[in-house]
Amino acid sequence: MDFSAFGRRLLGDSGTWSLMDDLGGIADSGGSIMNLGGGNPSLVPAAVARYRRRMQALLEREGAFEQAVGFYGGPDGDRDFARALARFLRRELGWEISERNIALTNGSQSAFLPLFNLLAGPMDAGRSMRRILLPLAPEYIGYADLGLTPGLLTACRSTIHELGGKLFKYGVDFEGMDGVKDIGAICVSRPSNPTGNVVTDLEVDRLRAAARSRGVPLILDTAYGSPFPGIVFDRETPVWDEQMVVCMSLSKLGLPGLRTGIVIANEEIVAALAAATAIFCLSPGRLGPALATDLIESGEVLALVREVIRPHYQDRAERAVDRLRAGLEDYPIRIHKPEGAFFLWLWMPGLPMTNAALYKRLKERGVIVVSGHYFFPGLEEDDWRHKRECIRISYADDWDRIECGLDIIVDEVSRAYDRPPAGSP
Repeated sequence: MDFSAFGRRLLGDSGTWSLMDDLGGIADSGGSIMNLGGGNPSLVPAAVARYRRRMQALLEREGAFEQAVGFYGGPDGDRDFARALARFLRRELGWEISERNIALTNGSQSAFLPLFNLLAGPMDAGRSMRRILLPLAPEYIGYADLGLTPGLLTACRSTIHELGGKLFKYGVDFEGMDGVKDIGAICVSRPSNPTGNVVTDLEVDRLRAAARSRGVPLILDTAYGSPFPGIVFDRETPVWDEQMVVCMSLSKLGLPGLRTGIVIANEEIVAALAAATAIFCLSPGRLGPALATDLIESGEVLALVREVIRPHYQDRAERAVDRLRAGLEDYPIRIHKPEGAFFLWLWMPGLPMTNAALYKRLKERGVIVVSGHYFFPGLEEDDWRHKRECIRISYADDWDRIECGLDIIVDEVSRAYDRPPAGSP
């Protein structure tokens, strides 16, 4: 088939496609594969029970089910949900917003395709091409292939701070960032997917100032962050103003199948996103907002975060770190300090094989992780050895399988370090 240049890019070595293909294989495996790779959230029984009750109430309320599934909404998404969310954010966070600052999309991922290409790419009247700056690489795998034109993303290497106890933390290299020109927006995930890093309040303030000085938006991807799903283990301050774009989601609350993304921005960006949604998919789905409106309006979502979701993942993070650290005590590994989300980022300095090769060896033993080399969009031409030394590990699956998978990772990493180099006697 003679595909276009854009089509050939879509069919290339895409980390997003590889990740979702692995998730599909896991779903078809009948539980025989240990999923320590994909971004699927845990099925937390207490949360699932609440959602089941909400769904039952929706089914029993006169006309509510029919309204949710039987009618298109507007391209900016369900307005009852938007009004409830705006009231929630004004009440809980003091944000000065209205429903006109909120657009819904079919999942958070669907928001970034129009966002990135609205704000960056070839400009009119002979102006230079603008790019999206990712100031904290490694960064989210899903950003990599969203440019309708090549070269839409550029990135800066993170700084690395050793913390002791085999932990480390990434930071923003502001001096390196200052040298990047022709920027249409700055984008960072908080907490970070893949590393669990939470950029500090000070870093956010400096990123806001950098974006303001350039006259471009700062995009904060808070799919795992505050106020919900609130998978943040250290203190952080949620922020928004009209020069920022904050992207949220219902997925990591435990509702990924409802595909409900939320974009909070100034009215001009919200209107542009609505226009893009109308062209790409007519309107966002209505079932997710129908299920979640009362959850947000009542404030019940905050109790769910505090009492169920955050404690579940924080306990998992601590146990997973302890297991990896104990198993690899004698090896020069480092683990990014888990500050949020539900991933561990394992750095293996001097690993005698690539992370892609390690991924294949683990997959042969029934363990799925994600090779870290996919998480450096915008640094494709940068021959940074660090890109080949890391893997992302999820701890959201059934804990018995997670434990077994972690033990297999320990075994394979140990074997890799202990194996003599090729050609040795």
